[in-house]
Amino acid sequence: MAKLSIRDLDLNNKRVFIRVDFNVPLTEDGTAITDDTRIRATLPTIVYALKHHAKVILASHLGRPKGKPNPKYSLRPVVDRLRELLDAELSRSINVAFSPDCVGEVASELARQLESGQVLLLENLRYHAAEEANDPQFSSALASLGEIYVNDAFGSAHRAHASTEGITHFLKPAAAGLLMEKELTYLGKALEAPEKPFVAIIGGSKISGKIDVIDNLLDKVNTLVIVGGMAYTFQRALGVTTGKSLVEEDKIEVAREALAKAKANGVELLLPVDNILADSFAPDANTQPWDSSVNFPADWQGLDIGPKTVALIVDVVSKARTILWNGPAGVFEFPAFAIGTNAIAHAVAANTEAISIIGGGDSVSAINQAGVADKITHISTGGGASLEFLEGKKLPGVEALTEK
Repeated sequence: MAKLSIRDLDLNNKRVFIRVDFNVPLTEDGTAITDDTRIRATLPTIVYALKHHAKVILASHLGRPKGKPNPKYSLRPVVDRLRELLDAELSRSINVAFSPDCVGEVASELARQLESGQVLLLENLRYHAAEEANDPQFSSALASLGEIYVNDAFGSAHRAHASTEGITHFLKPAAAGLLMEKELTYLGKALEAPEKPFVAIIGGSKISGKIDVIDNLLDKVNTLVIVGGMAYTFQRALGVTTGKSLVEEDKIEVAREALAKAKANGVELLLPVDNILADSFAPDANTQPWDSSVNFPADWQGLDIGPKTVALIVDVVSKARTILWNGPAGVFEFPAFAIGTNAIAHAVAANTEAISIIGGGDSVSAINQAGVADKITHISTGGGASLEFLEGKKLPGVEALTEK
């Protein structure tokens, strides 16, 4: 990794400002956390800093409070959960303080009072409109709290906000946390020097959000598998009608271009050879298997891949040495149409010889639902950020970090 890592720094007795991603789901009244995955993901970085006698200051956003305080989006419920997790990790009681604001006199005083091995969590950064506006004054105020900056929030690295980009103009060195380092290492290796054969599976409902990803991957992969709703746009590009299936009419030409590029690059572009059709978009719809080369019945729609397609994907995945998966194969929220997605999850997990990378969002839910998360090499925490990275874009929060 070309960027400075937290491992490269002397943290002893230093105030370390760590940008984390504690954008966790809360109960309707905003008083309790319903899923602590994002807190757990950044524990290694926090624990590393504490073991190296740092004074740890944590900053995050939560939800969309629209630039003003809103108790529904307070980070206060995170304090108790974080304390529990840290106590368990370090087998001792950790002092986690909370600041009712992320800047100002109270935050400054609490930061000044911190001792080595203690933690301060700041209130929601997005209580200030200046955070998303990347306001230099706000960036400077955040920077004044710490002596070292660490970014461990890969999920926010594609945003040039005060806490991800602006702060680095006032606080150096700026290093990657362990989670950020892991994300950049695995995603970077997949794009720059993947072990071959390299298979990418791109799914989800729409081609429009992943045009650039598909285009970039067609220069890197041996096989590109297209599944999910976007596959029907490709089928239309091949001249097959798809009934009431989700199709982006204005992207049919884009699909044709991708097919042509795959052919020119010698990339195998694998589309579903059969589908599971439904007579309505409902969990209890009537279904029938259907050959993808035959026009769909007018009132039916594809909601999952069929068994022949599953067999093809399982075969391709079993021979791969690098696997990248982003997006489900069907409407996996409905159990009847989760079969294809689950089969891919199990196939990816079964190939223990390969480096497997799951790229954020619904694919992560699918891996967790299938119960195989522990068999995946790397599960990305950043949906939008991982997509932009895979498009080949530069992420502001990564670019801002100090070079090694």
